[in-house]
Amino acid sequence: MSTAPPRATLDRDRVVEAAIGYADAHGLDATTMRRLGEALGVTPMALYKHVASREGLIDAMVDRLVAAIDDPDGADAPDAAAPEHPPADWRAVVRGRILAAREALRTHPWAQDAIESRTEASPVVLAYFDSLMRAMFDGGLSADLVHHGMHALSTRMWGFTRDVMPMPTAPADPAARAAAIGAFFTAYPSIGRMSTTAPHAGDGCDDDAEFAFALDLLLEGLAARHASGWTSAP
Repeated sequence: MSTAPPRATLDRDRVVEAAIGYADAHGLDATTMRRLGEALGVTPMALYKHVASREGLIDAMVDRLVAAIDDPDGADAPDAAAPEHPPADWRAVVRGRILAAREALRTHPWAQDAIESRTEASPVVLAYFDSLMRAMFDGGLSADLVHHGMHALSTRMWGFTRDVMPMPTAPADPAARAAAIGAFFTAYPSIGRMSTTAPHAGDGCDDDAEFAFALDLLLEGLAARHASGWTSAP
């Protein structure tokens, strides 16, 4: 008699969980239905019983990650804005929600490409958007300011950003490196001044601190516009 343990039943949850694990290890581009089927020991056709397509699989993977974002201030609770439960400072709520998203997505390097490649927001994603907007509305912000605020947050609402342009790599040889850096700073003196005098500039940058700094600038700017009665009307 065989003593091999029975194979776990394949269902949608198991397929999505396996796809996330595969993408974590090999990247999103490598996560195809064929390779995922091989990892699970089934044919690709077996996967199509649970997800309609690879794009549908990526949608489900994104939904799984977004649904796992913690809600540190209870913004998703139905009575979060009820009179008997006055909302916390809206900036603190939005900040906490976004930093929770950053924490939830940081261990999945493929998540940014997956989110940015989606062509339609799912109900799970819409609920996340709604939680951010609700916090702003609870803080008294106008629909006009909430609209522009969401545009300003852009992908930062997910806890990530993209650098505009990477800096050139200096040569490894010490003499050539010194010459290249000297020529670079001569040609671009403002970059040289910033990178040699600002604390933690260059390789010493703390990505989390830089992210929080930019997020706080945005939220403080929205708060200042709100306080001044700003409107987009001419």
